[in-house]
Amino acid sequence: MATYLEGELVTGKARVAVVVARFNEFITERLLDAAIDAFRRHGGDPDAAGALTVARVPGSFELPVAALRLAQTGRHDAVVCLGCVIRGATSHYDFVAGEAARGINQAGLATGVPVVFGVITADNLEQAIERAGSKQGNQGAKAMSAAIEMVNLLKKVGGPAGGASV
Repeated sequence: MATYLEGELVTGKARVAVVVARFNEFITERLLDAAIDAFRRHGGDPDAAGALTVARVPGSFELPVAALRLAQTGRHDAVVCLGCVIRGATSHYDFVAGEAARGINQAGLATGVPVVFGVITADNLEQAIERAGSKQGNQGAKAMSAAIEMVNLLKKVGGPAGGASV
């Protein structure tokens, strides 16, 4: 008989770090607010000691190194990365978005801690606003929910833990 594993959306005692980029702060602050709200809605207390850590970095390009370091501490069960990269007239967008995605993925693989990609990549400001809480929901809330689900899934899977004990 098959075994099916799935993580629940219950924060429990999970400790989550959020790394948020200051660049495009108009958008990233909306993402952060929604992530904190999702943490609370799923049973977490953001004011409890060690439950939620927020680290700010200059831009999305800097998200991976901060996420890696936070994951390596062993004090966090998951790390959520929030940023916003809006396409401009140059190829800068492609480099920043691609390297942020690659680095965030590598941080999770290197540590065994779920490191969640909550970076909006948009062609224009209107699309970014849509993904930060209007037509398409809020990517910050979605990223936090994914982190909580992954913490609970990995807890069921067992094996060596990369983050704090849940």
